[in-house]
Amino acid sequence: MSLHLHQLKSFHGRKGPLLLIIMDGIGIGKADESNAVFKARTPNLDQLFKSDLYTQLKAHGTAVGLPSDDDMGNSEVGHNAMGAGRIFDQGARLVNKALKTGGIFQTEVWDHITGRAQNGGTIHFIGLLSDGNVHSHIEQLFIMIDKCAELNFKKVKIHPLLDGRDVGERTALDYVIPTEEKLKKISDKKGFDYAIASGGGRMKVTMDRYNSDWNIVKRGWEAHVRGEGRMFASASEAVKTFYAEDPKATDQYLPSFVVINSAGNPVGPIKDGDAVIFFNFRGDRAIEISRAFSEKDFKEFDRGELPDIFYAGMMEYDGDAHIPPNFLVQPPAIDRVISEYLCAEKVKTFAVSETQKFGHVTYFWNGNRSGYIDEALEKYVEIPSDRIEFDKAPQMKASEITAEVIKLLKSGHYRFGRTNFPNGDMVGHTGMTEAAVIAVETVDQCVGELLTAVKDIGGIAVITSDHGNADEMFSIDKKGAKSVKTAHSLNPVPFIIYDPGYQNEYRMADLKGKGLSNIAATLLNLLGYEKPEDYDPSLIEMAAAGKS
Repeated sequence: MSLHLHQLKSFHGRKGPLLLIIMDGIGIGKADESNAVFKARTPNLDQLFKSDLYTQLKAHGTAVGLPSDDDMGNSEVGHNAMGAGRIFDQGARLVNKALKTGGIFQTEVWDHITGRAQNGGTIHFIGLLSDGNVHSHIEQLFIMIDKCAELNFKKVKIHPLLDGRDVGERTALDYVIPTEEKLKKISDKKGFDYAIASGGGRMKVTMDRYNSDWNIVKRGWEAHVRGEGRMFASASEAVKTFYAEDPKATDQYLPSFVVINSAGNPVGPIKDGDAVIFFNFRGDRAIEISRAFSEKDFKEFDRGELPDIFYAGMMEYDGDAHIPPNFLVQPPAIDRVISEYLCAEKVKTFAVSETQKFGHVTYFWNGNRSGYIDEALEKYVEIPSDRIEFDKAPQMKASEITAEVIKLLKSGHYRFGRTNFPNGDMVGHTGMTEAAVIAVETVDQCVGELLTAVKDIGGIAVITSDHGNADEMFSIDKKGAKSVKTAHSLNPVPFIIYDPGYQNEYRMADLKGKGLSNIAATLLNLLGYEKPEDYDPSLIEMAAAGKS
């Protein structure tokens, strides 16, 4: 299919550029104290929400390619949908399909894993142990464990990363204990050696992203591979001890642990002859540990001698860099993203965010593709994130992002730009409501500064989000007990067009089931182009003749 775009007959955009502002983790929630967006002083957003060019979009579940509407959205699938202009089966849905059909066990990669087991090697599973369904799902792990038992793999070790982010902040035992029980049952029944070997909180152990802090990966390597770390008789004992030592400790920040046997030796370090499966399906926090296991010329930290192991990811986490080389489930083939069309039309664009979301406005936006589509036409700017717990500095790098975007807008070199403010999501994940309020207020102030710049240069801005988070910081049960919420919400997200030159050339379309995948066609319309035929409908329709 041709990447050529057709001009709209009745609208050709404005003289200034179009800017897409993604307020990560800012959704539309209840008007009460649990909603940091509601609590925050947001004069700019308050005014925008009164606009005739305002609507709400669905940003979770089937609207972003996930299995059901009980599944929360996330930044990965959200940016995929925004950049692709249509919905692709994503993460959990792809893996569920492969497990249901058994296709995951009929691949050359699984044959290699089987070979390792048949030759006496241990099969290791590393990944996020929860049912959050953002990075992984415990039921998917259990199906693979059962398959190992069915195939008489004698030694299986699990290295769980504790969540507390996409699920309740102190729910680790809800997943660790059933896993321990399952592994013991298999071991007792078949005389196998199935056990939890090591683990730790996801924000402290293994699951770093965007090269933010390689020490996180190093801690995981030392625990999983070398069996080095604080030692306990079981994973559940480790969690209970950490809770007792710090009543305010949350799962995502728990330190690493190693499980030992009665002789005081680690029960499952990764050794020569073993196979390792990283069972997360989402890519951003899986790439670095995959590099550590699969790169021969690895320099990020001293990992010692690389064991002779076979490593596989649940999916290919980076399609361009082919990380990892071996994976179990094919990722969605996302083609013809909006950036490809714009590059084909020689439209100059930019993308800006800080480290925490830089990959989202580049890699995920471009359909899980690393690097530039056309470096001569695109400029990507990454502003390094601070290495600090986000509730301690909720402003993050919003001011620096804003300054960079304004500079690029006023340069006159670009017709379209996109930026992501991570504050609502990253601070929302901490569960600290007052910090989240500051985060939202910071974003609101920066949005106001950007809108002033857009107005000054005769452009248009689109303001939206990829999913909710700060809009639901806690819940209250029927007995009045407050439960902190660190996961994404299922709430809709705002979508506003800020167009100072608006003269009723277009209006909001009356669409059913509006979601993030409708944004790409809308952006193309605002740039003066018709949407590609198979893109999901635009959120606007032209008042005069002309296709949208």
